[in-house]
Amino acid sequence: MKVVVFVESRDGQLKKASLEALARAYALSGNQDAEVAAVVIGEELSAVVEALKQRGAAKVYTAADVQVKTYHASLYAACLVAAAEDFGAEVVVAMATPMGRDVTARFAAKTDSGLLTDLVDFQVENGVLVGGRKPLYAGKVIAKMKYKGAGKYKVASFRVNTMSVPESLPGAAETVPLTLPQAPLAADFACTQVSSTGVKTVDLSEADIIISGGRSLGGAEKFKILRDCAEVLGAAVGASRAAVDAGFASHDMQVGQTGKTVNPSLYIACGISGAIQHMAGMRTSKIIVAINTDPEAAIFKVADYGLVADLFEAVPCLQAKVQELKQG
Repeated sequence: MKVVVFVESRDGQLKKASLEALARAYALSGNQDAEVAAVVIGEELSAVVEALKQRGAAKVYTAADVQVKTYHASLYAACLVAAAEDFGAEVVVAMATPMGRDVTARFAAKTDSGLLTDLVDFQVENGVLVGGRKPLYAGKVIAKMKYKGAGKYKVASFRVNTMSVPESLPGAAETVPLTLPQAPLAADFACTQVSSTGVKTVDLSEADIIISGGRSLGGAEKFKILRDCAEVLGAAVGASRAAVDAGFASHDMQVGQTGKTVNPSLYIACGISGAIQHMAGMRTSKIIVAINTDPEAAIFKVADYGLVADLFEAVPCLQAKVQELKQG
């Protein structure tokens, strides 16, 4: 089975989620490196291509140009189409990040292909990808999904942090430059808006550890207590919708049904009551820790560990203990 994987990079570096995407592609191909190709797009790609040489790809299709320095959905999807056609792919995969979901949806529309999103695993029969499983209803149900009809490609996006990534995989990594499409675009890039916090943190969608705060923090400046703890933990900082709506945190930090769906190894909810919309975005976390002064808070129903305490006392204690363990 020939598989093309959409690889994401940022600031000239390979994103962690894309390593998982490559591992998925390698497994789908029947552990045959010659059957896997990667597509990476951006301005500076030398470091990314070098990293891909040990990640199970027979070919790496590149589109390196100032025109694609900033993400452009139509251009990225067109490049992915060109690579899939050249490689003779049967399957196209990406991770279910915001960019991965956008690109795979546009690719599927352009090529009249079937698309399954947010999968946690896949189903192969007689060497053909036929479907996979995905969580629904805040993780309360696992649905079995199958492709219907005979689309040109089978397209799939996988939930982040659902597969271990090997240190290395075989692969020749022949580099094949792509020519950017010359057709006029229906939309153009206007500007970039920087997060209101102005603080560079771990990417929320890829983070292995997340510490999130709710409206009970009381203000944007109070999120510093979580950022300080996150720095020690090596974590990303998230927020509930209530905190975002109150102006305490930016929307890119929002975890939940109308924010980001995350799947970290450890999720620490601080001062979050546990509205169903929030739990829809973090319920599948491997370990959930809840800190709340209300012993009846709904968040405790899904938590593996619960602490009835004031977060302004508990979080500094957690930070100090982690620092102590690191130093010891």
